[in-house]
Amino acid sequence: MTDAKVSRLACLAPAKLNLFLHVVGRRADGYHLLQTVFRLIDFSDQLNFVLRHDGTVKLLSPIPGVPEDTDLCVRAARLLQQESGVSSGVDILLEKRIPMGGGLGGGSSDAATTLLALNRLWGLNWPRDRLIQLGVKLGADVPVFIFGKSAFAEGIGEKLVPIDLPPAWYLVLTPSAQVPTAQVFGSKELTRNTIPIKIPPFSVEHGHNDLEPVVCRLYPEVARCLEWLKQLDSPRMAAMTGSGACVFAEFAAEPTARAALSQLPSDMCGFVARGLDHHPLHDFVEQ
Repeated sequence: MTDAKVSRLACLAPAKLNLFLHVVGRRADGYHLLQTVFRLIDFSDQLNFVLRHDGTVKLLSPIPGVPEDTDLCVRAARLLQQESGVSSGVDILLEKRIPMGGGLGGGSSDAATTLLALNRLWGLNWPRDRLIQLGVKLGADVPVFIFGKSAFAEGIGEKLVPIDLPPAWYLVLTPSAQVPTAQVFGSKELTRNTIPIKIPPFSVEHGHNDLEPVVCRLYPEVARCLEWLKQLDSPRMAAMTGSGACVFAEFAAEPTARAALSQLPSDMCGFVARGLDHHPLHDFVEQ
């Protein structure tokens, strides 16, 4: 039953970084088995949801080149409608900031925020685990945003264990390339036999991204941005996130990260963001 007191919500959908990404095998159905650490950052898309009573799900801000029926926000809303049997609908206004095809999880985060917001707007009150199970159907990165905190992930990315990470600031560079995930995972050059690690303990700084060499060979602008980060004096680590194209360096303090940003060559783009311990909507659902 819909809570009549809530008819609209304004919500954030934060980006994520993969502090490392190991490909440890491949399932019979072709999906790759991964180990990774997810860190949410305070660089976000903004979504606004307005309750409808006619069952219609409408995206008011379609993304050029993305049909509305394939948009992850719309798919998430319709999937939740279908699984819950709710008769309500929603108008969705999406303000994109997270680059597409950058490995920052923007589409997955938008889908997760849609599930979290509509769970409240439609008065469903589903627990977190049930929403996570729904999120898996939308994409391997969706569950961690519903999980809502830093996590060590295994499987295809859906088996999540919370971890504590030290405070950190990140300089994230955003090359203009959009890297197709399927192209990278399908590359013959991709190694799929990294020895699995166990938790605890492990060192994030000693991890690596198995997709990074493949992407850097295919997209020289990614390689150049990563090399620039690695020549800086003070980062704790520098790596590519996800399947790229974005790369990042981690710093212990904001001033150091912003000082590095001020040195950025004029033909590179980037931003500074703080690492988050919890998703902004973490308290929207019960454990």
